[in-house]
Amino acid sequence: MNNTKINVEDEKIYRFDNFFNISADLICIAGYDGYFKRINSAVSKLLGFTEEELYSRPITDFIYAPDIKDTVETREEVYKNKPLLNFENRYVTKSGEIIWLSWTSMPVESEKLVYAIAKNITHKKKVEEERNFLLTNLTQINKELTVLSHKTSHDLKSPINNMLSVFSLIDISKINDPETSELIEILKVTSEKLKEALNDSIDQLIENKHINTQIEEVNLREVLNEVLASIISLINDSAAILQIDFTAFETITFNKAYIKSIFLNLITNSIKYAKPTQAPHISITSRKINGRKQLIFSDNGIGFDLNKVKDKIFGLYEKFHTNDDGNSSGIGLYLVYNHITSLGGRIALESNINEGATFTISFKY
Repeated sequence: MNNTKINVEDEKIYRFDNFFNISADLICIAGYDGYFKRINSAVSKLLGFTEEELYSRPITDFIYAPDIKDTVETREEVYKNKPLLNFENRYVTKSGEIIWLSWTSMPVESEKLVYAIAKNITHKKKVEEERNFLLTNLTQINKELTVLSHKTSHDLKSPINNMLSVFSLIDISKINDPETSELIEILKVTSEKLKEALNDSIDQLIENKHINTQIEEVNLREVLNEVLASIISLINDSAAILQIDFTAFETITFNKAYIKSIFLNLITNSIKYAKPTQAPHISITSRKINGRKQLIFSDNGIGFDLNKVKDKIFGLYEKFHTNDDGNSSGIGLYLVYNHITSLGGRIALESNINEGATFTISFKY
């Protein structure tokens, strides 16, 4: 009877070889000299090179050129006896295809060897790339839809307001036909509902836009100084006089960019719509009413006829003066209003023609 004996060391090598060869992952042993010392068949199969080609050339020859520098730097850290987990880089196959690999490596300094396992994550990367591409497209589409929504809202507001103006001029008492009177009333109510729905849509657009707005402690004087420095020529040319009083409070929990925009738009508007015979006099004061922080912004400009514009004063693209220099876009007060209300605040306006304007801003925090 012929018995075959396998000693313990041979059995260990056999089991190791079996595990090495059947693994679907890429298993490698690399030397500190930058060459493969041993690889399993999955490496050759994925990369398309023969084992002889893979052993005879430096490992960097197979790495995608833009990733070589990062790979070499990371490898140097491994040589300092630091294990590597989930390091991602790209290799180039013999056919020229670029594949992504995720490496986990363990150095054995005494042997000057690195034992490594890699997973092919090319499919995962392609899915991520497609997802990012879709997200980019969706973001762009969303921006375009937002612009279109604002434009549509703007284009619809004028005819709706005109309709409501016409209805206000109609004397129902002079219409003898009850059915006609009823139809006119229905049209009026429908127009008012349409305007209300339009305004609600704009509010929703603004709310969605500012969901992730950053809130922080903002120093009003510091922000105001930044704004004034950016428009110093305008202030000097207009001979504007500014009176600032932040005695009641000097900091506010708000968005810094919004505060800058509010100061910028209100100050430049006061200068733009100053009386021709008077230098702009602008006052910015902080105060507390029933524990609530407020900013009072007032000027001595040409003011507004609130009887005519009170429903449109903070509307998009709205313009109320005939002395525009052509640079007015009609969005300044719209931005001011939405910066404030999107963070839970309120803004009110008091004004008369040739008596200036006073904006009262009430903050939520």
